[in-house]
Amino acid sequence: MAQFDFLAVGDIVTEPFIRLKDARVHCNMKDEDCEICMRWGDKIPYESATPVVAVGNAPNAAVSAARLGLISSLQAYVGEDEQGKECIEVLKKEGVDTSLMVIEKGKQTNHHFVLWYEDERTILVKHEEFNYQLPRLVEEPQWMYLSSLSDNSLPYQEAWAAQLELWKGTKLAFQPGTFQIKLGTQSLKKIYKRTDVFFCNKQEAEHITGNPSGSEVKTLLEALQKLGPKTVVMTDDTRGAYARAESGEMYHCPRYPDPRPPFEITGAGDAFASTTTAALALGKELPEALRWGATNASAVLQEIGAQKGLLTREELEQHLTNPPQKFEVEKIT
Repeated sequence: MAQFDFLAVGDIVTEPFIRLKDARVHCNMKDEDCEICMRWGDKIPYESATPVVAVGNAPNAAVSAARLGLISSLQAYVGEDEQGKECIEVLKKEGVDTSLMVIEKGKQTNHHFVLWYEDERTILVKHEEFNYQLPRLVEEPQWMYLSSLSDNSLPYQEAWAAQLELWKGTKLAFQPGTFQIKLGTQSLKKIYKRTDVFFCNKQEAEHITGNPSGSEVKTLLEALQKLGPKTVVMTDDTRGAYARAESGEMYHCPRYPDPRPPFEITGAGDAFASTTTAALALGKELPEALRWGATNASAVLQEIGAQKGLLTREELEQHLTNPPQKFEVEKIT
């Protein structure tokens, strides 16, 4: 087996996008803890339903890396059903290696529902409990990208931590999903300490580090880095992304200056994290890698789902060469 440039590990799902038109959003005085509301016990019309297949943080990352020209593979589990077959076929069409995919008898492929209203979405999730096992690899990958897994995956992640101790040359990117964040940093301390580059958003950073809402960016970056990752990257909605390198240098990357409003936001964070990682794998320095990530995230915002808008390397470099406005990463002190 040839060495993979990029091995993604995490759950794969199918996600029909249901666009609502008859709903309301209620928020508190601070515009936090918002809730989507629909009439109780009624028939609610919807605008459209769009099937999206073979997605999830890790599959999105694998497709992103493949489109950028890396030898990309995914280890994920599907059920012995039509949805599982369809997921694998989609990955193959995207040029992602599927030799490490597992079809587990007696299980169903993960199936989520995305409720899309205005420019936001709420996702109904249900993760199947698969019998996670490490794959057999002949050669260690250049990069491993670990992301969202179900809440029964702790032994699996501990096994990966042990494997990564043997893979001295493999760099680890870690983008924790909901259940991984709930497990806490102590449960995954070996993963955090082994991580070369870590990704999360600001709200997740506050939760992971135990800092209060509204904490300063520098405080959060330093707290994340103290958990073990060499480099930490934190996105902050329209304010762009912030990073702290192993050297202690900190950077701010603005959003790519696309004048168009977002069409649908799902997967922008995945595109940013995976593309930044892919750029690092291709030898780019951190500030330039952040520009790559922001550019691909912007493209994803213009399409439904997390993968349709992902750029090829040629397309991405064209966007970087000719941005609509000034687009530079700044060092912060």
